[in-house]
Amino acid sequence: MMSKLLKNRELLLVGAILVLIALIAWRFPPFVAPANLARVYNDTSILIILALGQMAVILTRCIDLSMAANLALSGMVAAMLNAAFPGLPIPVIILTAMALGAVLGMVNGALVWKLDIPPIVVTLGTLTIYRGLIFLLTNGKWINAHQMSDAFKSFPRADLAGIPVLSWLSVVMVAAMFLVMTRTPLGRAFFAVGGNPHAAVYTGIDVGRTRFFAYCLSGTLAGLSGYLWVSRYAVAYVDIAAGFELDIIAACVIGGISIAGGIGSVPGAVLGALFLGVIKNALPVINISPFAQMAISGMVIIIAVAVNARAERRKGRVILKKAEAV
Repeated sequence: MMSKLLKNRELLLVGAILVLIALIAWRFPPFVAPANLARVYNDTSILIILALGQMAVILTRCIDLSMAANLALSGMVAAMLNAAFPGLPIPVIILTAMALGAVLGMVNGALVWKLDIPPIVVTLGTLTIYRGLIFLLTNGKWINAHQMSDAFKSFPRADLAGIPVLSWLSVVMVAAMFLVMTRTPLGRAFFAVGGNPHAAVYTGIDVGRTRFFAYCLSGTLAGLSGYLWVSRYAVAYVDIAAGFELDIIAACVIGGISIAGGIGSVPGAVLGALFLGVIKNALPVINISPFAQMAISGMVIIIAVAVNARAERRKGRVILKKAEAV
């Protein structure tokens, strides 16, 4: 029984998070107050949403380095729409940001699918293009809080049953992604393509199309996150979320999503994001310097990659699990 528990990546992560929280509470007891833990989850909500999108891409043996740039461009367009048309309903702005994010994701997916360009090259290129487009749209100018409507800024902060809407949205996205990954042919295709793309072809799965849909999904979630980011922090500028793509990938790796594809889970991605969220919220309150924080985060990522690689060598890859149901 104990050996099975030790092999369960999600349970190990839960244990690691609890131990981490206990150590922090020893140094700073107020950290474990329920209200503060709820704030930690709320602060991590955007990272959770983005990690879910990145997970879908990584499962297919691809990667999306442009998610943070997609977030920035979608968020800027959402802020510009609100500044130009303050009366525009918030749901319309959110849907516009998600649609733009989906289109940007489609660009990545189409280049990977139709031109067979390596995903890391495609998304490095589009990362730069999307950041450049923000500058062209704004001429480098910021959109600040006084240019945004109160409704635009207050939506993610609004309380619903005592919990911010931002937190509720992340919970809804987690539930939706869990259903997609475990109950739909598309979700099973993600695993099949990542497990063995050559064998997936023989089961009738179009590998390129599946990867295209994975990028569409990641782009849509990046677009949603773009609105949530600029509305929550009440500012939009060219370098929003610069470098955040590293946190997104780190959350996936820590959560047990294999960079080699085909292995991972929604709970793992969520727990990986929460692990990073706890670290990033806790280290400043116990007076750890920003440079030490970076070093600690880097060490955590390296350890997680090493653990993943060791686990895959030990138990082997699961290829085309449930692919016959696709």
